[in-house]
Amino acid sequence: MTDQKKDRGLLVILSGFSGAGKGTVIRELMNRYDQYALSVSATTRKPRPGEKEGVNYFFKTEEEFNAMVERGELLEHARYVDHAYGTPAAYVDEQLSAGKDVILEIEIQGALRVKEKRPDAVLIFLTPPSAEELKRRLTGRGTETEEVISARMKRAAEEARGMDRYDYILVNDDLDTCVEDLHQLIRSQHCLSSHRKELIHEIRQELVSLNEALATDKEN
Repeated sequence: MTDQKKDRGLLVILSGFSGAGKGTVIRELMNRYDQYALSVSATTRKPRPGEKEGVNYFFKTEEEFNAMVERGELLEHARYVDHAYGTPAAYVDEQLSAGKDVILEIEIQGALRVKEKRPDAVLIFLTPPSAEELKRRLTGRGTETEEVISARMKRAAEEARGMDRYDYILVNDDLDTCVEDLHQLIRSQHCLSSHRKELIHEIRQELVSLNEALATDKEN
């Protein structure tokens, strides 16, 4: 048997309420394990101090971004305030081909659009253990007004309607446990038969060849 090839990576889409801890969980996951790559978005906004091209974002002019949309180069895209944001397929595929599991943090509607284009993507929704805990976390930040907190809670109620469209619901109660659960969940996806088609094909072919060789030896 030939040396085992490195598995192609998986596209993992992580969504969740504002205050669920998505950013913290992703940072900790990537600090602990080197198998992950964070999807880098394209945007029409200007770089902020310290931001780097290809690390924080791919910075594009409006014309360049629109051309990417027309050529079908974005897995999804949306406009927020005065700027456009999107997920370049080429960067995602480059990382997947290198064996990296790509983490894409995105809201529900964008996640479902990506899932339509990439049915093998794994959709994970991150949530606190309760709505009361979500409110406590938003309040505990001490950075938002009551109006902002109220708006985020209303938004969460809308997002909750789409939770059952995700493959997995991950509860972020304890950070360490949540990160490990996420890592193990992603690793388990690599064992699905749908993700091991090449290995299945190779083993079948090798068994045919070995059995033919055994039959030939018997005849001789």
